[in-house]
Amino acid sequence: METPFISAGRDPMSFYLRRNPSSLNRWCLLVALGICILQILCLSGSAQNSPAPSVSPSPAKNAEDLLSNEKAKDEDLLATPSPGQSPTKAQDEDLLAAPSPGQSPTEPSEEENLLSVEPSPIPGTEPKPPEVLLPPPKKPPRVELDPHRELFAKNYYPSASDCAACHQQIYDEWRSSNHAYASISPVFHKFEQKLTNLSQGTVGYFCMRCHGGVGTSMSEKREEPLWKRASVSREGVTCITCHRVDEEYTKVNGDRRIVSGDIYQPMFGSRSGEGVAEVIRNKDTYHVKTSDSEPGPGISIHRKGIKWAPISTSEFCVSCHQVAVHPGIKLEVVWEQYRSAPSLSKGTQCQDCHMGKVPGVAKGYAIGTAAVVGGVEVNPGRKHANHAFYGPGYPTAHPGIFPHNPKATQFALESWLKFDYRAGWGTEDFENKIAGSKFKFPEVWESPDDRFAAREIINENLQMLEQKRKLRKQVMENGSHLDGPFFSRSPEVGKALKFTYKISNVNPGHNLPSGSLGAQPEIWVNVALINPHGKNIWESGYTDSHGDMADLHSRDVRTGKIRDDHQLVNLQTKFLTTNVKGTDREMYLPVNFDIDQIPFIRPPGVPTSVLNHPPFIRMEGRSLPPLSTRDANYTVPASLMKEPGKYRLTVRIRSRAEPIYFMDFVESTQEMDHAMNEWMIDIHPYTVEFNVPASH
Repeated sequence: METPFISAGRDPMSFYLRRNPSSLNRWCLLVALGICILQILCLSGSAQNSPAPSVSPSPAKNAEDLLSNEKAKDEDLLATPSPGQSPTKAQDEDLLAAPSPGQSPTEPSEEENLLSVEPSPIPGTEPKPPEVLLPPPKKPPRVELDPHRELFAKNYYPSASDCAACHQQIYDEWRSSNHAYASISPVFHKFEQKLTNLSQGTVGYFCMRCHGGVGTSMSEKREEPLWKRASVSREGVTCITCHRVDEEYTKVNGDRRIVSGDIYQPMFGSRSGEGVAEVIRNKDTYHVKTSDSEPGPGISIHRKGIKWAPISTSEFCVSCHQVAVHPGIKLEVVWEQYRSAPSLSKGTQCQDCHMGKVPGVAKGYAIGTAAVVGGVEVNPGRKHANHAFYGPGYPTAHPGIFPHNPKATQFALESWLKFDYRAGWGTEDFENKIAGSKFKFPEVWESPDDRFAAREIINENLQMLEQKRKLRKQVMENGSHLDGPFFSRSPEVGKALKFTYKISNVNPGHNLPSGSLGAQPEIWVNVALINPHGKNIWESGYTDSHGDMADLHSRDVRTGKIRDDHQLVNLQTKFLTTNVKGTDREMYLPVNFDIDQIPFIRPPGVPTSVLNHPPFIRMEGRSLPPLSTRDANYTVPASLMKEPGKYRLTVRIRSRAEPIYFMDFVESTQEMDHAMNEWMIDIHPYTVEFNVPASH
């Protein structure tokens, strides 16, 4: 006997109606008739109770007036869609991005946007009419569609560029960090929009709390495209996101409050604030001002520095680095790993490894100056916390948009998305090559001077990104180790070759890998055997034509183009969902579409603390715990060991932020896939030679 899935949201009545279609038809007719009767009653009641509107006489409209009114209505349809509407063609033409498949990289495309299509609003969150409020002294008023948004943001939420006037070194470190990248990441926006669409908008503003804290504080719409947001809200985790927090939050899923105020309001940090006080006591020496009312030029600085002890502790990082969506599945797991790691018992904080002088290792801090004000160093020889925030993440955005660069603001964000930097625009070689030709540029890039100026900015940003790549590799290599191969017996011709590599997580703070999206960061082992003639005769950890590992998620494996890699060693944690048919299976997102075709990201009926995981969803951890080791065992078939001679085993650990099958699932662009694979790095690559003697 079939049992209804009551726990999955299917009540007994719906189950009965599915089994009795004729009853379903009668039931639907009755419901429809009842709705019609209610509507008639409501309309008649409102007509009786409502006062008659006052109507002023107006002249009769002629056909021309009617046509002009209809035309105005049509033009209104080309404006920004209201919540629940889909973007119009005019808006689609503004979503500019990378070349579509098959398109020459030198031909500008106006169909895709590197930063994803303009998101659709969350159903049921239509904005209310703005309230008329006098701005209070501290808390800013709510902003809907304020034409003076930039001025509002400057008055209440200072930009990192403002802080750079005195903290240039810290700004230079931060501008290419993952924190600076948080709110403009194309992958984030694609993922967040996909999750919003699939969950009928019930995830709300959840993700934006961390990725766009300033924009959330300014009440910017979740679906607002980047080019319509205030520039400071595009700075992600900017200076004030941490240094304008005066309350302890810990595990609150990103729900933190930024203390609003202009550049002159106090800042919170790890120091006493005596340096700021010294500068203010000697304003003329340092050429500073602490109010707009002060006459003459000067650097605008905050009036006070307040020591805030929590900012130097791991607990300060928790609110955005231990996150669970409403069903209870964890997307950020670093904190709980740290809580059971040796680093906690030793008193090592997150900042000691991720802001110290050695990427990923708690070996103290560099020495530097607190600030340089008016060309004069303030508190030199102090501990310097590196604001690059070392980690495994990396960008896929256009290099005209990221890293953060004040020079880039001379061109609009939408204009940057039309600039084909990969084709060489603005370089001497490219410009000489197309000189005198009929090459068609977008209107905003028709000027060669603009292209040359843009190329200088691109080159500067690419240099910063190359430094970021080096720091990323350092933090990954400092946290891991690879040993081997260890042969189970002496290699022989005609016999299977069995060997082992040992992968170690030498990081005492958290798992390898760890970080965002729990089940997405990839680390796997790629090993190949080269025969005496230099031919690759066996390999594990190879990738398909899209860049994915050859496992069950590979499109090439599913279509039979390549063989399954059954010896693959992959440390990537997986989301698992329970299905109507069969057993658990791996899924891209922690949302069960098999049980519930229209899933809602809502609290479950059974507390997750009882089940220890959400109903029908769980995570299968494959990452390495702190200071642990795992064996990677391999066997080369005897049929491949055909001849004696010198063989080579070459090995590397590969790291990538997101799998390409996930990128495809969130509908990424071709350029985003390219960038994701472009940033993949090899950790601990090396080769070992060994002899295989002839059989006796």
